[in-house]
Amino acid sequence: MNLDEFLYNLHFEPDKTRPLDFEVDWEDAPLPFKLYRGLPVTQFSPEIPLSLVRLEAPATPDLHDIGHFLWYVFGLTQFSHSPPDLDSTEPAFGPIQTYRRFIPSGGAMYPNELYVYLKLEDFPAGIYHYDVAHHRLVLLRSGNFDSYIAQAMGERCDISACFGTVFVSTMFWKNFYKYNNFSYRLQGQDTGVLIGQLLEVAKRFGFESGVYFQFLDRAINHLLGLSEQEESVYAVIPLSIDSEITWFGKENGGDGIVSATNLCQELPAIQHNHYVRSQRVLEYPMLLKMNEASFQDSPRSFRQIEGEKNYTFEDHEVTLPKVKRMSYDLASVCRKRFSPGLNFFLSKVSEMQLATLLQEVTASFVYRNDLDEEQANPRSRVALYCCLYNVEGIQDGAYHYDSANHALRLARLGDHRYWLQKGMYMDFVNLFQTPLCFHVSGAKDHLIPALGYRGYRIQQMEAGMLVQRLLLAASAIGMEGHALLGYDSNTSDEIYQMAPIGETSLIQIPVGHHRASPKLEGSLRS
Repeated sequence: MNLDEFLYNLHFEPDKTRPLDFEVDWEDAPLPFKLYRGLPVTQFSPEIPLSLVRLEAPATPDLHDIGHFLWYVFGLTQFSHSPPDLDSTEPAFGPIQTYRRFIPSGGAMYPNELYVYLKLEDFPAGIYHYDVAHHRLVLLRSGNFDSYIAQAMGERCDISACFGTVFVSTMFWKNFYKYNNFSYRLQGQDTGVLIGQLLEVAKRFGFESGVYFQFLDRAINHLLGLSEQEESVYAVIPLSIDSEITWFGKENGGDGIVSATNLCQELPAIQHNHYVRSQRVLEYPMLLKMNEASFQDSPRSFRQIEGEKNYTFEDHEVTLPKVKRMSYDLASVCRKRFSPGLNFFLSKVSEMQLATLLQEVTASFVYRNDLDEEQANPRSRVALYCCLYNVEGIQDGAYHYDSANHALRLARLGDHRYWLQKGMYMDFVNLFQTPLCFHVSGAKDHLIPALGYRGYRIQQMEAGMLVQRLLLAASAIGMEGHALLGYDSNTSDEIYQMAPIGETSLIQIPVGHHRASPKLEGSLRS
């Protein structure tokens, strides 16, 4: 199977992404977190702050700040013990026990890992892994790596002015064991959800941040000591308390062009022992081929890219009421947010609630990144569509949200819940009980003409970032959302009439009110 056919199947014919005889070996499942062995560790304080409103950036972040930050981004937050879902693909021989975090993840697999390069007062500078199982840092490589990281990022960011840099990686096996090749699509979107959470938490801590999707992959993986047969970095996010630092200072890496191969020679290779639990790890050649095809070996390949144009469908437009930006305690919203599954129940949504939700999602999505760089008013590469039912003051129908004008533009009138439900591969959610069903859309070519195969994973990450803003905003106004990939994209594309404009839906998120689910939960915070 060639790469183009692989990506087409991921999106439109997912059944073709896994062998017909594929069976999940549940008893040999990997751990949902990476455990290093025999390395120096630094334990974080278990006393986590219970409120997260926008804070003033500390004059100098310390280890307590970093610990609180990482826990709210990706720490273990809850142990859940729930009865088996008879409609699920998971075995029904007993209760399902999962460790949860504040962000959603396909199957609660959490395929990502976090690494941080830290330079704090009274703390050894170096590269660390965030050990979520024990809420601590594991030292992988000590020293100052400002110059190395800056070169790997094309000399575009003043790393010396940053107190830390976060590396978000994907471990391929962590969800391949359950989803086979379809995990490649999940990994991109799970990474995006994690980045979205990281950026929201960074705002509350007063940290300046920038997301770099483009960097010298082999050089960064070499720095962290990752085996590219197991794991690879998807995004690099520097953090600073200096609002005046240079984020994108040199176009295409400036004068000092360095290759990934040459840069790797500046540091000795490291290889550390880690534990994944699985005794039989299957091969995943298509994931490795996609990862290899996405690599960048020189800053000359870094690109800026404009967002999608705003399209008008029919003449009918619904101007939404003007609303103020939401202000909420992120910690409280994170604690109560969950994916309702079959526990949605139909209830009216007001026009004001919808207007508040849509404005908050798109306003919070604006972020600093190396695709837009310093463009004054960059256009988003992902857009928000929604099928509405029972919303006060708005006709049932399928709409595109025009964020620039805070208006809904009609794509097709009518109640589309039947077709959306019919397009679900499995009945994880009863869409007849959800008044709002959102779809994040993007270019049907997955940005490949501009960015090569790296464009696909970047598009999936940006979709995931927008999804996390939607889930947080929905929870803040008293509703919940459930992100889904198990649906027929052709159905939603037809409802919104996306074909003429070259877009496709990337993920589906029903949103509504819900009942409590039948499960026992225990918090893992102090």
